[in-house]
Amino acid sequence: MQKTAIITGGAKGIGRAVSLAFARAGYAVAVLYHTSEAAAEALVQEIETDGGRAAAIPCDVRDSASVQNAVDAVHKHLGKVDVLVNNAGISEQILFTDITDEKWADMLAVHLTGAFYMTRAVLPDMLHQKAGRIVNIASMWGETGGSCEVHYSAAKAGLIGLTKALAKELAPSGITVNAVSPGAIDTDMMRLLGEETCRAVAEDTPMERLGAPEEVAAAVLFLAGDGAGYITGQILSVNGGAVI
Repeated sequence: MQKTAIITGGAKGIGRAVSLAFARAGYAVAVLYHTSEAAAEALVQEIETDGGRAAAIPCDVRDSASVQNAVDAVHKHLGKVDVLVNNAGISEQILFTDITDEKWADMLAVHLTGAFYMTRAVLPDMLHQKAGRIVNIASMWGETGGSCEVHYSAAKAGLIGLTKALAKELAPSGITVNAVSPGAIDTDMMRLLGEETCRAVAEDTPMERLGAPEEVAAAVLFLAGDGAGYITGQILSVNGGAVI
């Protein structure tokens, strides 16, 4: 029976690469998006043209009702949920003293509270079948902290804590919870920093290049597969040796 994977923020960047990787591996893919409707619809059309099954579903992960509506839509169009990839994210470089209450709350809402809402919504499926894979997209800044990215680093560090704690709680139910922690990845979000900054970051990475979204996707797909059944509560870093 075909398995179904939900990818939040699945239309662009790392999320797009993850969505394509799962579709090519034979999963039905729910591409959840917030504002990137056109990109999500185009991705679904690409997957279906290649013979896969997919659905573009709107979702604001900051809102629990929106999350539940999205999961209900997945059930309607694709069936029960076997894999959840919590990828939706935002970023911002800003001095700590310039972080407003709203900026702080929004960063945690997208990265941490959103993962909580999504996981809570899909768990009934996984608990019922005593199987499931949850993969959270963390960041090397959640492991090390990033200057001028305190709210982002804190949110990702919280996501790593959620991963480790929930893995212990769900292990007896046959559900694994892991995180992939990307370093500097060549996405539109990274490119917003400018060509000079991207070049400098690449030079500072031991492998002397930016990572590709597809390399992150491969790690996510591995953790969702049958071969990773005895791996849980782990942080798989995809960072070119930047953090060891």
